[in-house]
Amino acid sequence: MDVDEDIRLRMDVDPDSVLLGDSPRLIDEWQAFPQIWNRIRHEVDNRKQKGLYILTGSANPEERDRLHSGAGRFSIMRMRPMSLYEKGWSSGEVRLEGLMHGLVPKSETVPFNLLKMAEYIAIGGWPALLDAEVGDAQAFVRDYADLIAEVDLSRVSNKKRDPLKVKRLMQSLSRNTATMASVSLLSRDTGGSEVSVTDETIADYLEALERLMAYEPLPAWSTHIRSSATLRKAPKRHFTDPSLAAGILGLTAGKLTGDLKFFGFLFESLVIRDLRIYADTHGGQVYHYHDSANQEVDAIIEYPDGRWGAFEVKLGIEDQDAAAASLLAFAKKIDTEKTLPPAALTVVTGNGFAFRRKDGVNVVPILALTA
Repeated sequence: MDVDEDIRLRMDVDPDSVLLGDSPRLIDEWQAFPQIWNRIRHEVDNRKQKGLYILTGSANPEERDRLHSGAGRFSIMRMRPMSLYEKGWSSGEVRLEGLMHGLVPKSETVPFNLLKMAEYIAIGGWPALLDAEVGDAQAFVRDYADLIAEVDLSRVSNKKRDPLKVKRLMQSLSRNTATMASVSLLSRDTGGSEVSVTDETIADYLEALERLMAYEPLPAWSTHIRSSATLRKAPKRHFTDPSLAAGILGLTAGKLTGDLKFFGFLFESLVIRDLRIYADTHGGQVYHYHDSANQEVDAIIEYPDGRWGAFEVKLGIEDQDAAAASLLAFAKKIDTEKTLPPAALTVVTGNGFAFRRKDGVNVVPILALTA
């Protein structure tokens, strides 16, 4: 709908004609004419059938464009990048759903190479890059980021935005991947010493990046805890795919391995991406946890039936002891009279093999995980 002139004319003179045709009828880039949402809603009500239309788009419209609720008529499916398992890089010997039902994880020792993991991060989960070399993939990601800054961010809501500020914000988000960087920090970082950028501008840009589905913050988990610590509500900063952060900063796979601390943040973002994909399969949502006592958990997966699990991310299996101790301490804070006990406590690593420790904490390499 964003390039077809015939459909543009139809939307002007006879919008309902766009809906004519065999079912299911796919309408791509529907957000270009968001009023089609309400017409489909009425059509579904009139015909009282399922599977009539598929709406696809590279961005979400502004909420004010959806004039009426689609409850009971629409089912929303977010199309994410491909997971390591979908790319053929994970053996899939351990299922997330199995972990969440208490099954003991088992796998062979996964082949691991730090440079290869850096390449997985740099290439990302983009379907167009299935057979791409790492250099070509990085060029693709850089071009994609440039287009977001130069064209897409202004197009998504018909509001002119400064491409230079957008690029600086994306660079700041890249440097602060997998952290709880505040909007104020991002505005100072984006503006630098020569440009003033308000918190309101940054919040507006972040909202637009989220509508483009290039940026997906990880929300904080809200639950009942026994301690007097208060829960932090700030999200963690993540791009939809960690390759964006690497590409925006111009980091090759070789450069990534030269800064293991930052590499760890990008690895965490990679794991979060895959956990979101795998959790989606069963209706789960992914959060993070942080309280005023500085107790942190990298990922909390919660299912509609109330089951939940806590996941710590560590690049090396040698860090499993500290991660397991942190998960066990966290679990003791949960008020199990108001919240179910955890279905799983799991350390996700970059290397090693899958097993259950004597203390009940699972250890699972990301290259053995699937949905």
